[in-house]
Amino acid sequence: MTRMPDDFLFGAATSAGQIEGAATEGGRGDSIWDVFARRPGRIAGGATPATACDHFRRYRDDVRLMARLGIGAYRFSIAWPRVIPRGYGAVNRTGLDFYDSLTDTLLEHAITPLATLYHWDLPQGLQERGGWPVRDTARYFADFAEQVVRRLGDRVPLWATLNEPHVAAHLGHEHGVHAPGLRGLGTALQAAHHLLLAHGLAVEVLRDLAPRARVGISVNVAPVHAAGDGDADQAAAARADGYFNRWYLDPLLRGAYPEDLTDAYRELDLLPEVHEYDLAAIAVPVDFVGVNYYFRYLVAADGGDGTGLRQRELGFRVLDAGGAGSRERTAMNWEVYPEGLTEAVLRVTRDYAPAAIYLTENGAAYDDDPGADGDFDDRARQAYLHAHLEAAGAALEAGAPLRGYFVWSLLDNFEWQHGYRKRFGLVHVDFRTGARTPRRSALWYRDAIAAGGVP
Repeated sequence: MTRMPDDFLFGAATSAGQIEGAATEGGRGDSIWDVFARRPGRIAGGATPATACDHFRRYRDDVRLMARLGIGAYRFSIAWPRVIPRGYGAVNRTGLDFYDSLTDTLLEHAITPLATLYHWDLPQGLQERGGWPVRDTARYFADFAEQVVRRLGDRVPLWATLNEPHVAAHLGHEHGVHAPGLRGLGTALQAAHHLLLAHGLAVEVLRDLAPRARVGISVNVAPVHAAGDGDADQAAAARADGYFNRWYLDPLLRGAYPEDLTDAYRELDLLPEVHEYDLAAIAVPVDFVGVNYYFRYLVAADGGDGTGLRQRELGFRVLDAGGAGSRERTAMNWEVYPEGLTEAVLRVTRDYAPAAIYLTENGAAYDDDPGADGDFDDRARQAYLHAHLEAAGAALEAGAPLRGYFVWSLLDNFEWQHGYRKRFGLVHVDFRTGARTPRRSALWYRDAIAAGGVP
């Protein structure tokens, strides 16, 4: 049995834009995802997050469900447009009341809150002023953080400023598949810089208003492996690692953008505008790094044949990491590669020496319909969680300062551009009725928590 330390947090994670619904209620304004979802062809099945899991009304039941499953920590996010509807200006006290009550309900059930300030739902009012490519958005984020922390900072012990700034920047501003749907590497890099600056400014707010809280950021970290032993593939993998990982980890934890990528972007005239003290603000010390892990990247030099996801400016392409059906796949067609979790956590430990690491997201979507008896016997998800918790244990044994593990996700939800077609939940959600049904994986996780590790 792989046993975790006694103080290890076993948690589950969600985000506001994916589960809350009530998009026009309680004074909430539009987010960029509300607007993006209204554009024809952007979201699978024409879905929108307007209702989602109706967590805004059902949160007390959802917290009770977590308590029955033995979940000891809950990572949720604060919807910026629910608190400040346009992103600037008047504060919506009703929105703050919701998160205040959610926090109290969690504490009443002995569940530790981990609040994420930004999980991709920028208020549309700020997008109309230019969004993340505009520097002022970082300042508005600090104002938002202040309002939230003044209300919740006395009770929430763990805070993440941002979730996956790489995804917010590149899928939303380079590839256009996430909101706000822009396309351009230069735009994405400028958005990324302001996201990181917003993180630094928010950390300062948290230090001032909640000095006893532990503060960090959640970053998606993926091992990058070269497809071949040749120099071209090895160099491409190094550039890809810079693009996916180091462009975020280095400024956050070393106070500088990686030199090789800086040189490459300068040659391409794509470097973001960086003010004199920005990097010092971004690298403000944090108490933990949140690592989100789902898959690795297998990378080759870009031969121009159009295979895989290409990053033309840096000359690499991402291949099908599993080869010809050599490994199990999730419903997202992601390779199941648990050893990559160990590798990602140990890489962050070795290269950046954070005080603590939390696995703030890890999980899988599967097409697991109920059986004739209505039971969700999702053995693939159970096996996935088993293998990845064992991988977390291996990282611990190798010396990583790993303090917790959060399954993505507590509930089936609005899975961004995939709409409601990809189900990550420990708990099945009937999106017509809102009914919640724990899958067998939820019961397996309950037993693992009770055992303090992987049985």
